[in-house]
Amino acid sequence: MVVVIVVGVVVVEIAVAVLLLVVEKIAVVVIVVVVVVVVVVVVVVVVVVVVVVVVVVVLVVVVEAVIIVKVVTIVVAAAAAAAVVVVVVKVEVVGVIAAAAAVVVVVVVVVVVAVVVVVVVVVAVVVVEVVVVVVELVVGGGISRTATK
Repeated sequence: MVVVIVVGVVVVEIAVAVLLLVVEKIAVVVIVVVVVVVVVVVVVVVVVVVVVVVVVVVLVVVVEAVIIVKVVTIVVAAAAAAAVVVVVVKVEVVGVIAAAAAVVVVVVVVVVVAVVVVVVVVVAVVVVEVVVVVVELVVGGGISRTATK
């Protein structure tokens, strides 16, 4: 009877240790994936912003070639992890103003989406960390077996 209890305790300890290792490895993989996703989103946002700025600059150059630009205002705003440059050109042609406004709207939407993605990713990482801590406290008796090595 004592042998059965000892074997049962050993099996449970091994199962708990394996479970903790698996949970911690999954958490590490999730964090790495989240970091990669955030980096990709930031790179995409930067590329989109650069393309939009180039389009606006080309638009300004084309407009200057045709008519006189009255006011050029440059606004720099930091959003998410990228600097966003918004160029607003006030000219007499309504179509050009509408095109510039559309470009500005696209930049704002991309930045808002990037901020939302970053917030969701941060919340996901925090949730994973909380789950790992709770599992360690409940199953591991408060101390991670891998942390004591």
